Amino acid sequence: MEKIAFIGLGTNLGNREENLCKAIEMIGKEIGEVVSCSSVYETEPWGFKSENEFLNAVIKVKTELKPSGLLGRILMIEAMLGRLREGKGYSSRIIDIDILLYGCEIIKKKSLQIPHQLIQDRRFVLVPFCEIAPEMVHPVLNKTFAELLNDCRDESVVKKIKSFNHGFARSDKD
Repeated sequence: MEKIAFIGLGTNLGNREENLCKAIEMIGKEIGEVVSCSSVYETEPWGFKSENEFLNAVIKVKTELKPSGLLGRILMIEAMLGRLREGKGYSSRIIDIDILLYGCEIIKKKSLQIPHQLIQDRRFVLVPFCEIAPEMVHPVLNKTFAELLNDCRDESVVKKIKSFNHGFARSDKD
């Protein structure tokens, strides 16, 4: 049975724009149809210090995969793109892909938490999410994502730098 998943993407190493494009392309091949994609936003690192700014986006995907299968494919895509998982805590990365929502399901396992437990605290997730689904209701907090963004205490700068047009990035300056 087909489900809608919202997936967050971030990168702050290498060719960041290319990393996002490759990840979205692989998600389309390995996970399901990418229905919509937010613009690309440049953001400061969250939870750690780095000289490299992040590029972030959120996509909406139709998938036949169950949550555990979706996580497995995401980990495979991250590995194929060169993601190394070393130690605990936050660090710079070539790609980071998170399941934000999976339908209206609530999953609380050690290996998988849906909805992502920090959505409401991260402006770099909420801004792109609201671009594509502001009226979506968080299944635990029972607030729309527009309301979550309005209530968010994270004051970090989230700067729109590119729009996605049918999967290909274009500068808003073009």
